[in-house]
Amino acid sequence: MVAGFVPSSPIRRRGLSAVSAAPLRSAPRGRAERRFQTPREDVPSTRGASAPRSFTPRVRVRERWIGPGLIGGAMALVPWTVVLAVRLPSTAQVSHWSAAWVGLDLMLAAGLLGTGVLFRRGDARYGLTAAATGALLLMDAWFDVMTATSGGERALASALALGLELPSRRSARLSP
Repeated sequence: MVAGFVPSSPIRRRGLSAVSAAPLRSAPRGRAERRFQTPREDVPSTRGASAPRSFTPRVRVRERWIGPGLIGGAMALVPWTVVLAVRLPSTAQVSHWSAAWVGLDLMLAAGLLGTGVLFRRGDARYGLTAAATGALLLMDAWFDVMTATSGGERALASALALGLELPSRRSARLSP
């Protein structure tokens, strides 16, 4: 922005710089030197009448649709869940059962390792890996309890889920 070349500006009429709101120093007469200043983001632009009146940052079009898209996805999952509850059999033969559980446990190990390393370094990003690992632990606990047979196995799975796998409020208060 060129300071001092906006004659219709109310800031200019008061003799103040549009950039710093400090009094303008007039250049010596006969000298064609122009003073260029970089505009500050916290000071409104004075370039003509088309300048925006509000100074909120522009939100990209795709970012405006993230919230409604997530809400729409959640609403679409409700009827789909009802369809699954009605149509799926109560028992099933699953191939690659052990590979699914080993993969889940490897993802848990990677999440715990990543969270521990970031926490030890004092990196604030440990919260991201902690959240993802917590979600995996919750999923692991759910499937451990739901796939256990009735009786002692289910009681053990429930005790392990409540005692070890589910993130507690105590662990949520940690800070590096």
